[in-house]
Amino acid sequence: MTTDQDLKMDGQPATSVFATKGTDVTPKKDKGVVKVVKRQGLDEERPMIGDRVTVHYTGKLLSGKKFDCSRERKEPFSFNVGKGQVLKAWDIGVMSMQRGEVCTFLCKPEYAYGSAGNPDKIPPSSSVVFEMELLKFEGEALTGDSGIIRRIKVKGDGYMNPNDGASVEVHLEGKCDGRRFDCRDVSFIVGEAEDKGVPLGVDRAMDKMQKGECCLLYLKQKYGFGSEGKPELKIGPYKDIVYEVTLKSFQRAKESWEMDLPEKLELAAVVKQKGNQYFKVGLHHQAVAQYQRIVLWLEMECGTGMEQQKRIQSYMLTAHLNLALCFLRTKEYTQVVENCNKVVELDEHNEKALYRRGEARLLRNEFSLAIEDFQHVLQVNPSNRAAHTQISICQSKIKEHHEQDKKTYANMFQKFAERDAKVRKTKRRRDECGRNGMNGEVGLKRRRRSQDGPSAK
Repeated sequence: MTTDQDLKMDGQPATSVFATKGTDVTPKKDKGVVKVVKRQGLDEERPMIGDRVTVHYTGKLLSGKKFDCSRERKEPFSFNVGKGQVLKAWDIGVMSMQRGEVCTFLCKPEYAYGSAGNPDKIPPSSSVVFEMELLKFEGEALTGDSGIIRRIKVKGDGYMNPNDGASVEVHLEGKCDGRRFDCRDVSFIVGEAEDKGVPLGVDRAMDKMQKGECCLLYLKQKYGFGSEGKPELKIGPYKDIVYEVTLKSFQRAKESWEMDLPEKLELAAVVKQKGNQYFKVGLHHQAVAQYQRIVLWLEMECGTGMEQQKRIQSYMLTAHLNLALCFLRTKEYTQVVENCNKVVELDEHNEKALYRRGEARLLRNEFSLAIEDFQHVLQVNPSNRAAHTQISICQSKIKEHHEQDKKTYANMFQKFAERDAKVRKTKRRRDECGRNGMNGEVGLKRRRRSQDGPSAK
């Protein structure tokens, strides 16, 4: 029979070490997770809620039996801390650690595997011990290009988030190179934050936040003030910035399913105008958000009469065409093609869609496909001189690529020929050396026979 005294730490019973040296790291201070530091961390910074952390760990029962170990698998474990993806003890314990720190946690059942335990590994209602090393941590990426990184200082309440079109009230503090340039309370409509001088990255983060949440947003220049900077705030071009954002309150906008068709059509006109305003001043990402709202509202609508059907199709064509134009400006050519395809599905002879798709394909070096699009444009409108020009450009590009391919293959074949010649030359030398060696041996044997004289009979 095992007891709590079987597991040792520094030659002493583990429970005694936790009792004398341990620190209760639980918010409730109920000693559900007690920590003993074995090696101090490298700096003072600790993970925040939502950070992506990477750890090595070993789990043991108080009997000393090991039940899990990442080091034995030779693979560290990563998760988003504070999100309920792991044991409650891990969420609490890891947020108390510093980068590079090694420590041991004694975890009560209610913070670990509970009254059920884990079949074949953890007996019911068992306290467990984890030794953990925090290898690294980084903020949560809110965009695929990691242009917006979030680190949550204070977790929000509930599970609701602002949606596109929601009214939000926030407190902002912005910094660039350590200098604070913005500090204010401000209200804005999600998707239209630019109207209040709030950068795109803050706007984009809203639908991930909860009421009462306070977070740090690390914004790359694309999501900050871009190539123009913000001269009035003394922020130069291409600068990364940091915003501390507190979501004080919000009122969600109606979802698509909460609106009837006349209401959607009425709002589509307003949103289209807003998108056009953003596009005219070069705010293409903000314009995209507006046009995408129209698509979301109307893509599943059919209308009850010819008039409604025409209006729906008109808005959908305009939204997709404008999205394609925005994505051309932001050099997201796959998105251009996808939106033009949507237009062509509705109107296969749409001149603008065919032309813009051709432009995107040309820029993706898909010259043959681009020529097909521009030729289709000329079938629709033979006087479109721009399409003629683009076809000539495509043909020149194809010729250039063929010439480049010829040079590449010629160089390749020349290198192969030189290598083969070198191999043949080396082989000839070896053969000559071999023949010379054999001739030398034969001559030596003949000389020896003549020196030895006639052999005895």
